[in-house]
Amino acid sequence: MILIYSSISEPVTNLPAVFLLTERRTLAKRLWRGVAADGVEFGFELAAPLNTGVTFYQTATHRYVIDQAREPVLEVQLANMPPSAAAGIGWAVGNLHLEFSSESTRLLTPDEPAARQLFERIQVEYTATSSVFRAGRFKRSQPNPALDDLGPSHKH
Repeated sequence: MILIYSSISEPVTNLPAVFLLTERRTLAKRLWRGVAADGVEFGFELAAPLNTGVTFYQTATHRYVIDQAREPVLEVQLANMPPSAAAGIGWAVGNLHLEFSSESTRLLTPDEPAARQLFERIQVEYTATSSVFRAGRFKRSQPNPALDDLGPSHKH
């Protein structure tokens, strides 16, 4: 087993990638184990959690990259929704202490009974789908890096 303490700050991006698929809740941890697609086992002893897409190990021939698994989510399309309605939906989801993320065209929350009941109660159309979910991520139509990802330190 290879021990990993942090991601690679400047990976060689032209090397072929070998992915290590893992769930979002595992990625939030600092101590965990995983097996890459080629069978190499890694132990993670991190100062801070890793994000999907980062290179955490590389050899002369390959780089190893975190790949967050898709999970069941509820999606609310923002196509013709006024910003005040989107803000109200975000407030309602947060008021129930459910996890939430915003992209430029849709809002996402994990597919849980409480979220389904909330959307039905406030008459919000949603679609059950699967996606890589990153709680606390807020993408805006006009980028603002300070607000686009509040990161793991923004917890209640």
